[in-house]
Amino acid sequence: MKKKLSLLLCMVLVVSLLAACGQKEPAPAAGGEDVAFEGVKYRLAHVVNENDSFHIAAEKFKALVEERTEGKVEIELHPNATLGDERTLLEGMQMGTIDMGVITNGPIANFVPEVAVFELPFLFSNREEAYGVLDGTVGKEILKKMEDVNLKGLAFAERGFRNLTNSKRAVATPNDMQGLRIRVMENPVYIDTFQALGANTVPMAWTETLTALQQGTIDGQENPVVVIHSFKLDETQKHLSLSRHTYSPATIMMSLKEFNKLPADIQEIIEKSAQEAAEYARAVNTESEEVQLQELIERGMEITEVDVEAFQAAVSSVYDKYRNQYGEYMDKIQAELNK
Repeated sequence: MKKKLSLLLCMVLVVSLLAACGQKEPAPAAGGEDVAFEGVKYRLAHVVNENDSFHIAAEKFKALVEERTEGKVEIELHPNATLGDERTLLEGMQMGTIDMGVITNGPIANFVPEVAVFELPFLFSNREEAYGVLDGTVGKEILKKMEDVNLKGLAFAERGFRNLTNSKRAVATPNDMQGLRIRVMENPVYIDTFQALGANTVPMAWTETLTALQQGTIDGQENPVVVIHSFKLDETQKHLSLSRHTYSPATIMMSLKEFNKLPADIQEIIEKSAQEAAEYARAVNTESEEVQLQELIERGMEITEVDVEAFQAAVSSVYDKYRNQYGEYMDKIQAELNK
């Protein structure tokens, strides 16, 4: 009897040990809180120079994150397209070979089509309208959509209201644009907008545009005042038309793969710091624009105010074309603006 009891106890012990060996360790909570965070160094890239609002946003973001994480997260800045053009940066963030970026809204539309709704012509009358939508429910919803393509949208910074420059003539009405070869971003909304205005559109990466302007293979381009000023486009472009045809956001973003590796508290710091950096850069942009315009005039650029109503009428077909694609967001934006 004793032998049988001993044998039974041994069998119970063996089964218990086998069961214990088969158990998995509890999975760490989302965000990696259960894993000790020793620190990380990121590369943040953009395609413009150190005088641009992108770099201002990047510097502020870097300072806030490094201070709030007590140096556990370091951010190394790479301006001037040293890591590639914006499409290359976006693809790199998808794969995790680029960590962070400040990216113009236009190229993002090739990955997340919904963001193009923000750049429908004459959608916003002023900055305050744009900020309310971008920082509100619509903006947050579209930032979230970036996760579907392995990107983490952190906050909307600013490229600003875009204006037309060219080397040929003053442009005050759409008729003045007939036949001008205008560089636009590789974005269907921009292409359709400028074709509706009568221009010959030339989709082109920004990294190629300066050379094309210098060589005269294109007549003009469109960008906010800060870009026109910081890249000294007055050296090749005689005429600046204050069309303010589109408000262009920019996104402070990072690789979703890298974001998901971070503990929840670090994720929260990064998101909060990105929003504050975006708002800071917007304020600097607003304060600087009048000064930059005056300097462009002093450097010989001729400034023209445009017939906004004529421009709006000329691009009505763009809204008709994109109603099926962006109608839901067009309605949501209009509801936000009407509050």
